[in-house]
Amino acid sequence: MECISIFDMLKIGIGPSSSHTLGPWRAAERWINHLKKVNLFDSITAVKVDLYGSLSLTGKGHATDLAVILGLSGYDPEYIPTDEIQPLISKIKEEQKLKFGNSFNIHFEATSNIVFNKEFLPFHANGIKFTGFSHDKEISTDTYYSIGGGFIVREELIHAKENIKIHKTFPYPIQKAKELEEYCKQTQLKISEIVLENERSLRSDEEIDFEIKRVWNTMLECMYIGCHTEGKLPGGLNVRRRAFDLHEKLKEEKKYNSPEEWLVAIRNTEVKFRQILKWVSCFALSVNEVNASLGRVVTAPTNGSSGVIPAVLMYYMVIENHDADFKQIKQFLLVAGEIGSLFKKGATISAAMGGCQAEIGVSSAMAAGALTELLGGTPEQVLMASEIAMEHHLGLTCDPIGGLVQIPCIERNAMGAIKAINAAELALESDYLNAKVPLDKVISSMWETAKDMNVKYKETSEGGLAVSVNISDC
Repeated sequence: MECISIFDMLKIGIGPSSSHTLGPWRAAERWINHLKKVNLFDSITAVKVDLYGSLSLTGKGHATDLAVILGLSGYDPEYIPTDEIQPLISKIKEEQKLKFGNSFNIHFEATSNIVFNKEFLPFHANGIKFTGFSHDKEISTDTYYSIGGGFIVREELIHAKENIKIHKTFPYPIQKAKELEEYCKQTQLKISEIVLENERSLRSDEEIDFEIKRVWNTMLECMYIGCHTEGKLPGGLNVRRRAFDLHEKLKEEKKYNSPEEWLVAIRNTEVKFRQILKWVSCFALSVNEVNASLGRVVTAPTNGSSGVIPAVLMYYMVIENHDADFKQIKQFLLVAGEIGSLFKKGATISAAMGGCQAEIGVSSAMAAGALTELLGGTPEQVLMASEIAMEHHLGLTCDPIGGLVQIPCIERNAMGAIKAINAAELALESDYLNAKVPLDKVISSMWETAKDMNVKYKETSEGGLAVSVNISDC
């Protein structure tokens, strides 16, 4: 039974992938901490990193090798200045040495010390093995799995408490949506209020508010940067950023000097159905264009799907409720985080395990449920909206061209955001007593679909668009 905080589901990190970039980065950090714990860190003179399965097959496009290098060097993905990443990588590759754990230099050649192995390890599609040497003698070998959303599992402790947080600290332990619904009935509390009580068992109210503000400010800044940056995305596909052009057409002649002033300015633009569609798409595209260029985003629940939740929350703030402030932001993110945790517990949030239904589908379900509560929906309608959103993402494959989180990933965030809004409206106009498919059933169905899905459609770039369209075609 897992105890998952909303801050486990909404992590701040570097793009383009939570499972292929943030996960390996965190795994490198965790291995270094383990070396220190067993008193081997100071003895390391060389390291080797083996990437397996999906981490290998799409690792180059997902900057997995760069993430490993930065993780081994002791940099934190939450705080590293994004404009320093490329110079740091270039320097390490040129000098062929890195400052291990930010403590001492070791010889390191990226082309030989990071090995891409196409075979899959048994536990999960995203395997990474770290080997440490002391003067040519192997003294440490540790294998980790990046299981989606930046979550890491150490192989030797797959079933141990180090990887599984027991939820005994939660006053309302939740494994399934039905349990969440029952708590709401018993207490007459909203879903956000139940989730807040659980969070209070881990942090003070001040800490909760501080972290939620940090998450939202990262989302808002990400949208702002994406809407004000033009050019092409890195990686070789020559994908032109679209958020900038779309934003230029939508913003009219409004003046602003900060992300906060920008939000207010958007509230005063023309509001018609087509403009709403364009604004929501613009917000989603902007985030994932930042993500694709190694920018800072919030996993929600993954980097590849990081545009859906900020786009839908921004929609609420600039279209639905001009008086919305931190109270509504907090409420939205509490609900979204809890819905995401239900999918992680009952299925997966890893595209390497479940295809894109596990990323865009889950993020759309999270956003739909959260929006429904903000619009006055009951807990039952919140869960219905999440079910509707996921139901119409079932079977969605993950087939990124060139292994890059660009095509079709960026557009899928816009589609997921629009579906979330539509799902919320359908749920609000429905009687939950007439619903035929409960959320728990669609989560179970998603997991069964994931297990049945051919591996070539699970973030391997060996099927679908990834083979129908070549980089050379672009």
